[in-house]
Amino acid sequence: MEKRMTQQDLFKLKPLLAVLAASFALAACSVGPDYVRPQMDIGPAVFKEGQNWKPAQPRDLSADGKWWEMFGDPQLNALAEQVDISNQNLALAEANFRSAVALVQSSRSAYSPTLAASAGASRGRSGSAGSSSSGSTSSNSSSGSSSSGSVRNSYTFSLTASWEADIWGKVRRDVESSQASAQASAADLAGARLSAQAQLAQNYLQLRVLDAQQQLLEDTVQAYQRSLQVTQNQYAAGLVAKSDVIQAQTQLKSAQASALDNGVTRAQVEHAIALLVGKTPAEFSLPRAPLTAVAPPVPQGVPSMLLERRPDVAAAERRVASANAKIGVAKAAYFPSLTLSASGGYQSSTFADWFTLPGRVWSLGPQLAQTIFDGGARAAATDQAIATYDGTVATYKQTVLTAFQDVEDNLAALRILEQEAAVQGEALQAARQAVTLVTNQYKAGTVSYVNVITAQATALSAELTSLNILNRRMAASVLLAKALGGGWDGHSLDDLGPLQQQVADKAKGLKDNAALR
Repeated sequence: MEKRMTQQDLFKLKPLLAVLAASFALAACSVGPDYVRPQMDIGPAVFKEGQNWKPAQPRDLSADGKWWEMFGDPQLNALAEQVDISNQNLALAEANFRSAVALVQSSRSAYSPTLAASAGASRGRSGSAGSSSSGSTSSNSSSGSSSSGSVRNSYTFSLTASWEADIWGKVRRDVESSQASAQASAADLAGARLSAQAQLAQNYLQLRVLDAQQQLLEDTVQAYQRSLQVTQNQYAAGLVAKSDVIQAQTQLKSAQASALDNGVTRAQVEHAIALLVGKTPAEFSLPRAPLTAVAPPVPQGVPSMLLERRPDVAAAERRVASANAKIGVAKAAYFPSLTLSASGGYQSSTFADWFTLPGRVWSLGPQLAQTIFDGGARAAATDQAIATYDGTVATYKQTVLTAFQDVEDNLAALRILEQEAAVQGEALQAARQAVTLVTNQYKAGTVSYVNVITAQATALSAELTSLNILNRRMAASVLLAKALGGGWDGHSLDDLGPLQQQVADKAKGLKDNAALR
């Protein structure tokens, strides 16, 4: 018959209940400093180099993250989409994010009790309770097995539960730290994606400028071949010296060599694009095409937006929050820990009576533990946590300052390069006119061929310089979009659920594709 708990049993449990009540009351406490975002003086409301600029419309740097669409190149748009699918650096950042999310769940598990079960069966013999004398009669020999010990069976089954009360907020601070670390990892993922997309855009636009250079050099080679033919005809007619023919040949070969050298650079840039989209150079190629992209207007933005739109700034700030919570974890080690444990089960010497009421055993009780002396280990751990926090604050502030520098650098580059492009355009027009005039003068016999070569070389140099300025303007536009955070929004860190699902779906898709291969 099962025995019910009496009032006397309840009285015996009152100390335990008091300990439980006290632990729940203290569970609202959390040692260590509460987090406050480090303050940054962001100065004036506009960028120094952004004054007197007409800002772009908000759609030119859309919040959906597809900032590269402002260049208006369909091929670039298609390649940028592949980066999010096949780039391996991005796959590494996604794996790190999933690992950080798993650590959050690991930290939260400390809120719950642990439950363990065990079952066992054994057979053994205990020692003899006494020893027989040497003069024992034969009648005692029949009971020798009994006096030398008894053989017993033992069957046990038990459940053990334990729970450490989070009195001083150690678990809460640890969860807070891991959550901030997961948010930092999400920002790292966004930063890796933005960096890969920006590198792709730079390489692609450079490739198209190289295509334009290749077309220019090929046209120049054809023009030089015509000039050589004219010079050879004039030499055959005795109108010019042999030196004019040699100079024309030298100029032609130099142009042909430049065209070949341009091909080396284009091949390397194409290989870099293949790497960014997760392919080998052998399975990737981009046919030559004219440059259709145009340098977009300056994206709209103010300095304070950097603190919300730059993934690296957001990641640095979240690491400050994580380090701040670690201070609380270190300080919690100074206080005693309270563990509540309970165990219950059955123990019997016969299998038939294993799970019966007489074989039931149980225990219940709290345990309070406190380190008395540790040689300064806790103090050192706390000092280390504070120093780490100070370091993350410095890193955060330096990241913000670097972000401002990136924006100002590229704003200045765009402003100055626009002026340089206008001046270079005038120089190019003058060089083209000079080639026409000098060529006509040479045909008329009023100037030597050296004048023609000089004019043509000057015009070619002006053409290449104009294309180089265009390439630098395109690169500065890409880097400015990257410096402003692209289309990334730091508020996405408030809820990592959608990102978790997106990363999980992508990981599953990649695993399924690998299985099919």
